[in-house]
Amino acid sequence: MIRKKVKELISHLDEIEARLGHPDVFEDKKKYRTLTQEHSYLSNIKEAWDELERLEKQYHDNEEMLDEEEDSEFAEVLRQDLEQLKPKIEKLSKRIETLLIPPNPKDNKNTILEIRAGTGGDEAALFVGDCVRMYKLLADKIGWKYEELASSPSDFGGYKEYFMVLSGPNVHRLLQYEGGTHRVQRVPETEAQGRVHTSAVTIAILEEPDEEADIKIDESQLRIDTYRASGAGGQHVNTTDSAVRLTHIPTGVVAYCQDERSQHKNKDKAMRLLKAKIAAIEEEKRLKELASTRSEQVGSGDRSERIRTYNFPQNRLTDHRINLTRYNLDQIMDGDVEDILSALVAFYYQKKFE
Repeated sequence: MIRKKVKELISHLDEIEARLGHPDVFEDKKKYRTLTQEHSYLSNIKEAWDELERLEKQYHDNEEMLDEEEDSEFAEVLRQDLEQLKPKIEKLSKRIETLLIPPNPKDNKNTILEIRAGTGGDEAALFVGDCVRMYKLLADKIGWKYEELASSPSDFGGYKEYFMVLSGPNVHRLLQYEGGTHRVQRVPETEAQGRVHTSAVTIAILEEPDEEADIKIDESQLRIDTYRASGAGGQHVNTTDSAVRLTHIPTGVVAYCQDERSQHKNKDKAMRLLKAKIAAIEEEKRLKELASTRSEQVGSGDRSERIRTYNFPQNRLTDHRINLTRYNLDQIMDGDVEDILSALVAFYYQKKFE
């Protein structure tokens, strides 16, 4: 079934490439963007499928040689090779299953991560910094771009809150279910008795409205405050009132930025964040009006829900929504988290049909 589906999709790749090669394709920007996204999607499937077929052939060839091999040392080499190939094949098969989930128009939308320290004080702020690093390393591995929009450094390291926007292929597809409470269990560096402390950070996922989105903000409904930017410990970043705080009076939504030396640039970044927050509020209202079953509401990114636990002493990560446990937390914190994100995409896709 999967093989047939993959072959059908790959067969369209030549057609898409031919259409992209037509000189008139650039005249319709929307159509061109749709074609390039479809080409990227089909190319990813073909690349993964070609690699899977190569690994499966290597596995079967080694099995045949092992059946006929009389040299015990070489037979052991073949067995070890088979043991290494098996998890690679399983991981790639799961990735292909996830890729076969139909694309969504929102898959490639720029995505804003809003990460805040929750319970746990300084330790929570440190973990915000760890999460920022994890998502940046993930972006580097996949080929996404990231940009800091705003942050509030903590006095003892890390951040009280951090806002970043990520862009690239399938960025929203993979990050859309990261919203919620992320719990961390570890021994703080200041803990003399070696006791494990529990703290938490909350993450919200926002779509950054594109230029075509109808998110208009009347500046007469904004309160604009400027102030002197300062970093952790009260040290002034600069000596001018370049930091900007925007308050949307009708909704009470607030966005700020103090990272740039230019007041104009800080206002632009704060406005991007403000528009994303207001768009999220409008989308939430729309979904509440449309939703009639629980399956239409799953994966909403409610920050009150504890979704994941990072247990450092046991090197264990557990995602509570899909009962998934991994014992490679050190690698995950270094950005090796794509398989978990893909598993969530597959889980919530299946939920729609329950």
